[in-house]
Amino acid sequence: MEITTTPLAGLLVIKPKVFYDSRGYFFEPYNKQRFYDAGITHEFVQDNQSLSQFGAVRGLHYQAPPFEQGKLVRVIKGAVLDVVVDIRKNSATYGQHYEIELNEENMIQFWIPPGFAHGFATLRDNTIFEYKCTNIYNKESEGGILWNDTTLNINWQTDSPIVSEKDQILTTFKDFISPF
Repeated sequence: MEITTTPLAGLLVIKPKVFYDSRGYFFEPYNKQRFYDAGITHEFVQDNQSLSQFGAVRGLHYQAPPFEQGKLVRVIKGAVLDVVVDIRKNSATYGQHYEIELNEENMIQFWIPPGFAHGFATLRDNTIFEYKCTNIYNKESEGGILWNDTTLNINWQTDSPIVSEKDQILTTFKDFISPF
C-alpha cells in the first residue's frame, strides 16, 4: 500500500497493492493497522454507496460538529472526479480545493478528514462510489457549498451536469460560515 500526501494538509491518496492473476485480482481496501500507521486513526462506523450516471454531480457536502465525518472514498465501478474544499477556518489552505480521478482501474482511495466539503462528478455511466465514514449521518448537521461557485472555480469536467435540487440551492463560498 502506497500512501501519499497532497498540498492540502490531512488529505491522503492511498494506492493499494493489487495482486493480479488469471482469475482476476485481489486487494485489501482497508487494513486498520496499516491505516493507523499512516496516521488515519479514526474508527469507521458507517458505509455508504451510491450509483450515478455520467454527468451526475454530488456535493459539495459536509457534516458539522459534533457529527463531523472523515471519509475514506473509492470507486468500485466506473470513474469520478473527486473534489474537496478545505473549510477549516485556521488552515493555510482555507478555501482551496483539490481534485483527483478515482476509477475502477487505478483503484485509488482518498482519505478526507473532517473539515473538508466533499463532492464528485461522475465520468462514466453506472458508477458505483463507496464511502467509509467516521461518524453517523445526522440530517441537522449536514451542510454544503454551491457546487458551481465561481469563487471556487472547480472544473467538474462535464458539460451537462445532473445536480439535485438540494445541491442547486446551497450557499456560495462568499456567504459560507464554516463550523470548523
